[in-house]
Amino acid sequence: MSLERILKRAAHEITDGQTINLGIGVPTMLVNYLPADRDVMIHSENGVLGAGRKASVATADPALIDAGGSYITTRPGGAFFDSAVSFAMIRRAKLDMSVMGAFEVDQEGNLANWKIPGKFSPGIGGAMELAQKTKNILILCTHQDKHGNSKILKKCTLPLTAEKCVSRIITDMAVMDVTKDGLVLKEIAEGLTIEQVVQATDADLILGEEVRSF
Repeated sequence: MSLERILKRAAHEITDGQTINLGIGVPTMLVNYLPADRDVMIHSENGVLGAGRKASVATADPALIDAGGSYITTRPGGAFFDSAVSFAMIRRAKLDMSVMGAFEVDQEGNLANWKIPGKFSPGIGGAMELAQKTKNILILCTHQDKHGNSKILKKCTLPLTAEKCVSRIITDMAVMDVTKDGLVLKEIAEGLTIEQVVQATDADLILGEEVRSF
């Protein structure tokens, strides 16, 4: 499955000692792909530090949810606090990484992940501040939408969440880094060719010195 491929690759980005935020949607699934001994503190903007794997129906505590409303577990050393403290942590740049989804992301690192004109949206929420204040933004998304259109663009067309904030993009087809020179292709999914990835991408891709498979 394409999402499983994305999540398995993304798990390698998370290292011991990090404090990270997992955005609503695909990113919240990442916790289930981390090794059990990976020593990370997962932050949720509704007031949790130290979130663990998703809780089963049998073990769910109605008081323990993540920002997406899913029941969660917590790890030893976890803490709970109000939204003011949670957002103070974000605004003071205390997070090492935020993992987010995207409707569109472009070669300048601009991110659009909260609004499709004409469709209902509950609002931009905490995504705007996470994208602006976190030092490392990792985007997880499919390379193309359901119509086969590239989500990796020369320039975003949807309302932006934040400008020039993205560090790395992982899709089901490729791993790409946003640099001052443009979007650098670092890895391609096993079974694909560089030419296939380039053809599926609207953005201009710069080939890294060594493009590996994942």
